[in-house]
Amino acid sequence: MTQTPQVPQAQPELAEVRNFRDVGGLPTVDGRRVREGRLFRSGHLAHATEQDAAFLAGLGLHTVFDFRNASDIKLEGPDVALPGVRNVNIPLTDPADGAEFWTMVRDGELGQLRTLLGDGKAAARMTATYRHIITTRTEDHSRVLHALAEDSVPALMHCAAGKDRAGLSVAVTLLAVGVERDAIEEDYLKSNEPHRRYKIRRSDNSAVGMSPEVLELLSPLFGAHADYLTAAYAAIEETWGSTESYLSDGLKLAPATRERLRDRLLEG
Repeated sequence: MTQTPQVPQAQPELAEVRNFRDVGGLPTVDGRRVREGRLFRSGHLAHATEQDAAFLAGLGLHTVFDFRNASDIKLEGPDVALPGVRNVNIPLTDPADGAEFWTMVRDGELGQLRTLLGDGKAAARMTATYRHIITTRTEDHSRVLHALAEDSVPALMHCAAGKDRAGLSVAVTLLAVGVERDAIEEDYLKSNEPHRRYKIRRSDNSAVGMSPEVLELLSPLFGAHADYLTAAYAAIEETWGSTESYLSDGLKLAPATRERLRDRLLEG
């Protein structure tokens, strides 16, 4: 039996787990709120300290959803094991894309980065990625939502930085239970807070390799921008016509399943 979660009022700053937070408290369009201690999000757990792991183990988690691909896991390592917690890996990007991405981030020289990321190309890459995940990963998102409706709560969702793949999966979950879009965006943008942002590591840690221009070129890849989320919503509207059709036809959520999901995640 899953233990009762002990969620502190003040959320901690974990030593080696970036971007952790409880999405509890967010308002729904019909006046309810997400229940605290039910849905968490973060960056990867691979480098969690003993104290970090002890805190996470005390949350009473049923399932950790890891949306990293094989390249991400090879780079950072597997998640630390949390006793009694089910770990589910659902890669939300192609591993080849992951290898290319991390090679660019870690090893790309200034000229290469200017070519690949300059003149708005980095932001365009991100909006295209968000649209692609929404339109091609409906089966994966459906699997997550059905699992949450059945038995997988409390749950933690994460990817590498806890911003894009986890951010979209959290956003889709919140849409399914009727959370206001402004509240979803506000939570999403918290990933920009300096202590939450992914620590960019470069093969060349010199003043050249970590120059302000290099970091500026890479910044759109590791920032949360409202435009990215807007692109995801636009993809929903263009593909399914409405959020309701996306939930029912795209994600195959029957009314009874959505009601179970709301019962598990919302107050009242």
